[in-house]
Amino acid sequence: MEEYSVDDPTQLLEAASDFANYAGFQNDDSAKEFLNRFPLPVILNALQTKTDVPGLESTLVAVLERVFKTKYGASLIPQFMPFVQVGLTAESQEVKSLACTTVSCLLENLNEGSVSATRLILDHDIYPLLLDCLIHGNEKVATLAMDAIEKIAGSPKGIDIVFPANTKEATHLGALAAQCSSVGRVRVLALIVKLVSVSADVASVVQKSNLLGLFEAEINNTTDTLSTLSILELLYELSEIEHGREFLSASTLLQLLSSIISNKSMESILRTRAMMISGRILSKENYILADELSVKTVLSAIDGILSSSDTQEIDECESALEALGQIGSSIQGAQFLLSSSPPAARHVIYAAFDRHGRGKQLAALHALGNISGETRPVNSMILTSDAEESLRRLIYETASKSSKLTPSGLFLSVLKQDSEIRLAGYRMLSGLVARPWCLMEICSKQEIINIVTDPVTETTKLGMEARYNCCKAIHTAFNMSSKLASDQSLSGIAAKLHEAVKMGPYLARKHLEAQPMVVTEDRF
Repeated sequence: MEEYSVDDPTQLLEAASDFANYAGFQNDDSAKEFLNRFPLPVILNALQTKTDVPGLESTLVAVLERVFKTKYGASLIPQFMPFVQVGLTAESQEVKSLACTTVSCLLENLNEGSVSATRLILDHDIYPLLLDCLIHGNEKVATLAMDAIEKIAGSPKGIDIVFPANTKEATHLGALAAQCSSVGRVRVLALIVKLVSVSADVASVVQKSNLLGLFEAEINNTTDTLSTLSILELLYELSEIEHGREFLSASTLLQLLSSIISNKSMESILRTRAMMISGRILSKENYILADELSVKTVLSAIDGILSSSDTQEIDECESALEALGQIGSSIQGAQFLLSSSPPAARHVIYAAFDRHGRGKQLAALHALGNISGETRPVNSMILTSDAEESLRRLIYETASKSSKLTPSGLFLSVLKQDSEIRLAGYRMLSGLVARPWCLMEICSKQEIINIVTDPVTETTKLGMEARYNCCKAIHTAFNMSSKLASDQSLSGIAAKLHEAVKMGPYLARKHLEAQPMVVTEDRF
């Protein structure tokens, strides 16, 4: 084997480049073969002393990442913990990234019965260095440091490292957040969310450490819009973690969101995000059932936006309608929207048939589709009798105050608009038609039947599928109605629906014939 020269790293760079760029999987054998030629001390020395060689640092970092991800490479890490320690404090962000990845590899691959990974991390003071990478590293370094800390928390005895008993200790996340910049605090909060996701035990420690209160304090105190937006998204991620929900106070979270929505001094983007996050949270049955008072508070805040006549809040109105639609996608949420006093769903129904604001109408039509059950299983479409009566009454009242006079007239006016509005209209009708009164309205307008059964009405895949699903929903509802199915005067509609469903969604035609083209002779 050719001897490697410390002074001339060309040979190492060439071999390392081949190893790093190898398209296949690097296993223990390939890692051993490479390290037999270039032992780890040689590679680490070159990484520390040959930083002026173009491409060497990034290539060696890529090589070591691949080596340490093998079981053989990971087994060597305990012998080189001082390198990991130095790497975490390096000026190079690439070397920091490698060091963070190496800690993760150590925790993932260290064999049982060997030296404890958490003991190595404690002995070499690795955890405080990872926190420093989290706070001060670039985005990639911060993400890798967060992953390593998450693995420490999930390892045996790792909880004691991540959650020191002394709240004043420098590594306590609460104390750390208090000393950080706004970016650093957001990163600490993102870490807390990751830690909650590790396990129910870790989530319990987070809750007992009062770390969840940092979210509320940060939103209340910050004047940084981007920071607040990030924290709102982290709160939503927190609410999505199944075993973390029991530790996250639904009432506190919803009260916090409603206070943002109601605060007109807040920037519009914050209010719209708060509404959308509220909608996503309340689309889940467990939150609706958990705290009725908090749900009412959120709905009251959204109602305030929709009741405002301030034309500068058009974007907020669209977001508010979308939020109501998300809430209405759950059966409990839909009933809440229709049964509240006054019913919050009135805004959705009024806007769905109001052509003076296209964006609002589009958002409202989709929201009404959710409320009426288009996104729910068939057996969950119909709501309580009170909610159903509220839905029917609101639609008939809206029709009576319009030039169309009847719900069928409103439905037809929607289907005569542009393709995007029609698609939302199909969704709306697919849900509403489960109600006998709506089925009667649809069957009373032959033009509606003609549109939903015509395979050439739509030209896009989404439009074709939405039209077909609507047609199929009407056909199903028609066949389930013994009264309409036995009505001979409606036999033509029944046949047309049956034929349209049989043809499928994608531009099926009975006859497809070549059409002759006649052109005038070009005389000049």
